[in-house]
Amino acid sequence: MASAAEQLAANINIKAFAKAEDLKKRIWFTLGVLIVYRLGTYIPLPGINPAVMAEFAKSHGGGIFGMVDMFSGGALSRMSIMALNIMPYISASIIVQLMTAIVPTFEALKKEGESGRRKLNQYTRYLTVFIAVLQSYGAAVGLESLQGAAGSAVVDPGYFFRLTTVVTIVGATLFLMWLGEQITSRGIGNGISLVIFAGIVANLPSSIINALELGRTGALSYLFILFILIFSIGMMAFIVFMERAQRRVLIQYPKRQVGNKMFGGDSSHLPIKLNSTGVIPPIFASSLLLLPISIAQFSSAGSGPEWLQWILGSLHKGGAFYICLYLFLIVFFAFFYTSIVFNPQETAENLKKNGGFIAGYRPGKNTADYLDTLITRLTVMGAAYLAFVCAVPEFFYAAYALPFYLGGTTFLIAVSVPMDTVAQIQSHLLAHQYEGLLKKTRLKGARK
Repeated sequence: MASAAEQLAANINIKAFAKAEDLKKRIWFTLGVLIVYRLGTYIPLPGINPAVMAEFAKSHGGGIFGMVDMFSGGALSRMSIMALNIMPYISASIIVQLMTAIVPTFEALKKEGESGRRKLNQYTRYLTVFIAVLQSYGAAVGLESLQGAAGSAVVDPGYFFRLTTVVTIVGATLFLMWLGEQITSRGIGNGISLVIFAGIVANLPSSIINALELGRTGALSYLFILFILIFSIGMMAFIVFMERAQRRVLIQYPKRQVGNKMFGGDSSHLPIKLNSTGVIPPIFASSLLLLPISIAQFSSAGSGPEWLQWILGSLHKGGAFYICLYLFLIVFFAFFYTSIVFNPQETAENLKKNGGFIAGYRPGKNTADYLDTLITRLTVMGAAYLAFVCAVPEFFYAAYALPFYLGGTTFLIAVSVPMDTVAQIQSHLLAHQYEGLLKKTRLKGARK
């Protein structure tokens, strides 16, 4: 019976999808934007020696450079115009969201509704430009000092190269930010997450080929490669299970008598996910760590300032200090972002206005305190889950010195983003079905 019901639901979804022309346009638009993004990652930065960059990428593929390159979809190793990817925008978003919790002016803007949100988005864009300028200039200076067997990484170093590099990379970053916003507004949603997901997925075939090549040359045993494959599948299954885990709080509504009829007396559930923040905490933590490291990485030859060398020495991938700081940032952002997406006082007030209550707790403050305690406990478990998923691959890298990047953030993005995208598509289908029902109802009413 269950399989027959699932098959019937699938057939209904397929039929609904075939009729949803607006959803088809959104999907095609999203695919077109992602193709434009992928083409942009192959446009080389002017004045770069590709042979030196390929040599540098090969020798640093398993460290921080490999991590940044994975997020950029291979744009960094090719040193394309989209080498920074969307990371400056994410870093700017983190800072602005932190400011909304610290600075009263930003907190007031957050409470203003749509107008305040637009102003905060404008501040985020300005800060994105500032961060992108800093990172692109640091990358240009680092590239000038980068040497390889084929010579210098920069054909003609100097201030003109730095200026063109900053203008080109900042312009490409802003264009990519705009593409992500277009996917959110005119596509199927989750624009920024889909851009990062597209870059990671695009790099997966080359990563698998590199792993098999290492097995063929004897650098890695085939048994160990098989173990990594099984570990990856198991990790993804674990992430799917944890992302679907939720606590369902029973909400009851009292009976009301209106005239001779009784209304109410129903019950529903308030679903609270175990990980209500999704993949945001690992992305935010990675962005903050990569903000200084992505600049310092180009000075690994020892020609950069002392503070850059200290960053590389202390925050090398697989190191104890790097792992501890990474996990601390994940836990911090898990609690911080949960406080933004879930407000116990507001939820309790809405329940009180609608006449709902949680059994055993009085409406109002008692309900808010209960929800606050519940969301805190769930966040502790969710943060521990995120920290575990992100820490295990780091320990793998530290123990076996893998020559390619393997990260927990990659697993989370590769699983969470498709799940969220499917949920977005289902919500569009549901809205289309409701529109069809409303049209039929209006037509019947007009005939009568």
